[in-house]
Amino acid sequence: MGKEGKTPKKDKKDKDKTPSKAKAGDDEDVAEVTELRAVCAIAKPLADIGFHKKILKVVKKASKHKQVKRGVKEVVKALRKDVKGLCVIAGDISPIDVITHVPILCEEANVPYIYVHSKEELGAAGQTKRPTSCMLVLLDAQKGGDKMSEEDDKEFKEMYGKIVTKIKTSE
Repeated sequence: MGKEGKTPKKDKKDKDKTPSKAKAGDDEDVAEVTELRAVCAIAKPLADIGFHKKILKVVKKASKHKQVKRGVKEVVKALRKDVKGLCVIAGDISPIDVITHVPILCEEANVPYIYVHSKEELGAAGQTKRPTSCMLVLLDAQKGGDKMSEEDDKEFKEMYGKIVTKIKTSE
């Protein structure tokens, strides 16, 4: 009586094989498809998966030492004051009118910018519980921020430099 209610193991294995056949040819493609999200039409240049992770790593390291401006209002204010940095914009913002002016301000201020796939991941990398639409990563700490050790600072600036050069070469 106990086995009547359960699905036989043979059927369960057949169900498991169906998705694995799709994955067998291209494991990487399937993994990328699950991580990528729909982004708005203006999200260019958009970071690929590997570059996306590097960007979020830099954002996380900068936010630990208060080297970020979070949100559209703070980023626009900083860009108008000619604060230099790296602007990271989420590509899945709705409505897109909220962030359409940010890339223009970045170009006028000669600040490199790039889109990432998810506002949730950007917010998490910036160590906030809320999704964040855009962030400006600064090279130096703001007032009240603790300074990085020399090793961390050297590593951060190296990663930051690589990201900026890759963005500038992709344009």
